[in-house]
Amino acid sequence: MTAAELMKRLAHLAADRYRPSGRFAYYFARGKFAGDPVFAALLARDLIPEGARLLDLGCGQGLLAAWLDAARASHRAGQWAQSWPAPPRLSAFRGIELMPRDVERARRALGALAQIECADIRSAAYGEADVVIILDVLHYMDPSAQQQVLQRVRSSIGPAGVLLLRVGNAAGGWRFRMSRWVDAAVLYLRGHRQERLYCRTLPAWSAALTDCGFSAQAIPMSAGTLFANVLLVATPR
Repeated sequence: MTAAELMKRLAHLAADRYRPSGRFAYYFARGKFAGDPVFAALLARDLIPEGARLLDLGCGQGLLAAWLDAARASHRAGQWAQSWPAPPRLSAFRGIELMPRDVERARRALGALAQIECADIRSAAYGEADVVIILDVLHYMDPSAQQQVLQRVRSSIGPAGVLLLRVGNAAGGWRFRMSRWVDAAVLYLRGHRQERLYCRTLPAWSAALTDCGFSAQAIPMSAGTLFANVLLVATPR
């Protein structure tokens, strides 16, 4: 099975979990799984270690948990891309999401697969984790709150953990402007109010991580899209 064939299979399997949650939840999931390169990258680049306790901050309707579960199911069925490593088996998946509607969708779709909490990641308890994932979330917080979240993540993962942080590069020109426009449209469709965004250039994001005790590697995460996104793989210094 090629990687492209596998992506189509996983998008179908993972999105099916959201059918009981309504048309919006299902089609939003299908669109994200099919068009967002971060889902394939997490698997193809082997960024989540085996047996990890994973904390997804700002998890939305729990797409990542559904995706990883679909990957495990496909691998068990012998439907996997030869060029990709085996998907990780997690010891725990915990998500924290502010919006009650998204939490309801996530819980309905995932059931016992993941623990989904309705809380603000600026104040919620993180506990201990091996991997923390924050995808397209921090720019909704002011710089002080961004730093506080990153410092708390650093404390939660210990010396051997990893933070996977996807951000927009504010120096990305028209691609970054496109990212902001789409971001605003999706917020509206999901029932969020319009909020001020606090974006940074890639060097500024890297500096913020350094200030919080991380070393970071930047991976472009815009393949196949019109956006200026970057995945920062951050480990404790």
